[in-house]
Amino acid sequence: MPYINCRVMEGVLSEQQKAEIADRITEAFAAVVGEPVRGLTWVVIDDMSSGHLTIGGNTVTTAGVQELLSAAPAAV
Repeated sequence: MPYINCRVMEGVLSEQQKAEIADRITEAFAAVVGEPVRGLTWVVIDDMSSGHLTIGGNTVTTAGVQELLSAAPAAV
């Protein structure tokens, strides 16, 4: 059974966004591997605590991610 773990910064995504991400990941996996795997695919979305991640030595926070996303062009 596939187990897919996504880690996201706490307070950035809504529950609806997390559900849509899980649905789309499951859809993509089933499209590639085959439809029978759909019911066996686990997608876990973990919220990471703000400040508990660094990228390139820089601490990543919820506020920083929100700022980055607000400056990005809207998703299609």
